[in-house]
Amino acid sequence: MSDFIKQLNEEQLTEVKRQMTIYSQGVQEIIPTEELKNKVAKSIIENKPLKIKLGLDPSAPDVHLGHTVVLNKMRQFQENGHIIQLIIGDFTGKIGDPTGKSVARKQLTDEEVKHNAKTYFEQFAKVIDMEKVELHYNSKWLSTLNFEDVIQLAGKITVARLLERDDFEERIASGKAISLHEFFYPLMQGYDSVKLECDIELGGTDQHFNILMGRHFQERFGKEKQVALLMPLLEGLDGVDKMSKSKNNYIGIDESPQEMYGKAMSIPDELMVKYFELITDFTPEQIQKVKEDLKTGVLHPRDAKMLLGKTIVRMYHGMEAASKAEQHFVSVFQRGTLPDEIPEVKWNGNVDTPVINLLVDLQLLNSKSEARRMIENRGVKINGDRVEDTNLKVAITDGLIIQVGKRKFVKIKR
Repeated sequence: MSDFIKQLNEEQLTEVKRQMTIYSQGVQEIIPTEELKNKVAKSIIENKPLKIKLGLDPSAPDVHLGHTVVLNKMRQFQENGHIIQLIIGDFTGKIGDPTGKSVARKQLTDEEVKHNAKTYFEQFAKVIDMEKVELHYNSKWLSTLNFEDVIQLAGKITVARLLERDDFEERIASGKAISLHEFFYPLMQGYDSVKLECDIELGGTDQHFNILMGRHFQERFGKEKQVALLMPLLEGLDGVDKMSKSKNNYIGIDESPQEMYGKAMSIPDELMVKYFELITDFTPEQIQKVKEDLKTGVLHPRDAKMLLGKTIVRMYHGMEAASKAEQHFVSVFQRGTLPDEIPEVKWNGNVDTPVINLLVDLQLLNSKSEARRMIENRGVKINGDRVEDTNLKVAITDGLIIQVGKRKFVKIKR
């Protein structure tokens, strides 16, 4: 690839620097940075957009903010006129990506892939312009390969290289089985990049090996190599584990404005800047100002968190909903008043009910042991009075208000 940087005039060089600042924001690693800069320069000189690849094996269709880290980076490329290539792994999804797995992943059926893909599109449209996205299903080229083609593809990579994957190494060391078909997953992901002649592939740091396969196979097929752009994994609300529904430390992009805002207010202070960088539409300049204002004390961490919560809600529900969610939070949690709208639940049980049973029956908590712990941690109120006794019997009356934690309210109707 020619050195296009040397061909730039001053105005074009300024544009390359502007785009590189945006694309580098929040990124864990660019492999290699100089190639990305050169590709951006080439696209400006030739007035030709870059092809930005994101591969998906739609195995879990519920999108949360952790998933939007890569989507927000795609949006930045899209806003600068580049082409988003969204590859739906309707073929690779039947195999299952072994990344990070101690056992082989469940293989998906055609029906599951199609259903999950449709759900993805609906949710992705909240972050990127799906009308301007190139949609590709990799069965179009992978299903046409005959056995000879597969043998030739396998001949372009060594077993030693495949065994460099951490998860494969760990499974071999622990005596866990690896099926032969799992080795073909990174080969197929790399072949996707060959077929679509991708310039850049995006993914999380856990996709490091698979994305580099794209560079490897493009080179072996005589194509220009793609740049790998790896995004960090986003810690969840607990500040420890990666955001996931299984850990219950997530903010879903389909959740209500009040739920999103309330959850955002529980983000650990030390993660606020990372959230601004990775899951908001703030510019690098705006993010830098937040950093500086937090450092100098101009911006209080609580106010920064409120700005973050309002921004998240605004991005997925609009400014009006964001303002109402903020007002609701201030009213309920800062001033201690009750929310304007409390869900009502019809009660047909006993008039006098043990408080632990009541919390479980109202589905405010999942188990009696969880209910007991919540009471012991002073997290339960009845009509505004904190419950101190786990053996309390509650006299059920019409309009009784039960509060669990900061965000769960129920009004009993008899």
